[in-house]
Amino acid sequence: MELTLLGTGAPAGLPRPGCPCAACATSARAKARAATALLVDGVLLLDLTPGPALAAARAGSSLHGVRQVLLSHPHGGPAPEVPAGLPVPVRVPDGRRLTLISGHRVRAVALDAPGTGYEIGGPDGERLLYLPPGAGLAQEPPGGSRTPYALVLMDVLGRPDALARLRAAGAVGPTTDVLAVHIDHDVPPGPELHRRLAAAGARTEPDGTTVVVGDYRAVPDPPRRTLVLGGARSGKSAEAERRLAAFPDVLYVATGGTRDGDREWAARVAAHRERRPPSWRTAETCDLVPLLTAEDAPPVLVDCLALWLTDAMDRAGAWDDDRWGGGEAPRALAGRTGALVSAFRAASRTVVAVSNEVGSGVVPATAAGRRFRDELGRLNAAVAAECEHVLLVTAGTALPLRG
Repeated sequence: MELTLLGTGAPAGLPRPGCPCAACATSARAKARAATALLVDGVLLLDLTPGPALAAARAGSSLHGVRQVLLSHPHGGPAPEVPAGLPVPVRVPDGRRLTLISGHRVRAVALDAPGTGYEIGGPDGERLLYLPPGAGLAQEPPGGSRTPYALVLMDVLGRPDALARLRAAGAVGPTTDVLAVHIDHDVPPGPELHRRLAAAGARTEPDGTTVVVGDYRAVPDPPRRTLVLGGARSGKSAEAERRLAAFPDVLYVATGGTRDGDREWAARVAAHRERRPPSWRTAETCDLVPLLTAEDAPPVLVDCLALWLTDAMDRAGAWDDDRWGGGEAPRALAGRTGALVSAFRAASRTVVAVSNEVGSGVVPATAAGRRFRDELGRLNAAVAAECEHVLLVTAGTALPLRG
């Protein structure tokens, strides 16, 4: 099957008419995206958007051979403009199958949000899945986990959890081409858009691109080890969570534990918990070595190494000036940090770790504070040396330092 992307943007397009935001301001000309519409082998049109004939012409295609027009958006989606000669647009009821004279097979799939999704099979057996904006499947994909789709087109940025469920069911496999559509102004275009999609194992293409369903495409694996650094309230935890939001069975490791009677800390913990996908599991522990080195295990997110170091210094007695000066505490702490760094090196599961960047801040007033700052700087450098990908988050913006 050949799939021509007549549009890849949100229902209102990108830039949105009259929107003054930075993402819309930088989405002009080649970066502009019309509302998502797809032309399959010139015979099947998925969703009508303003100016479909012109969009097809710009892509070097024609709508003259279209034999079926299907709608996916709730309430018909964008205002349809039906060019002369096109069939009347229809919405297939959930679960209903449709076979075209061209040999294409369509099945409407139920969603967990308004609208209709479509599974499309080509004459040669390829399969793709198309989901409308803000939607995921309401149940296990048709056909179960027997065969992954060759191509999935969906709102990756808006519904990474829906992509995670497809992966968990086996509907998205290592060779599935995941294309992001319905792209809105939530993420700046250009490098930041592609970086976020790559972290989810997805990509996007400009309007007018034609892709061949089933063509082998080397899908880059996410880095096995990622370190996300940042200052206080920089957005580092949100960035780390975003990197695993499209993957199932993530283990979230909270190294801070609980603090009885500290309402401010409880509010912080609650905010982190509410932001995480409900399918994630949580462990409150500082015993990271066995978790990092577990084999055939799902991804793990560690938040954060600064709190782990606080616990390690507690156990080593490193806060006491006399024990530190006598050499006992430094040796004990070095043993703990060395074991952690070795575990990062040996990690066989995907690991995303968060840590504070304190070297650029105020010099602590106490010897113990300066000791913690120095040891955290050394720990960050040692862990970063074992990671394929290192990010520094400042003002909510992730700056790749490596990878």
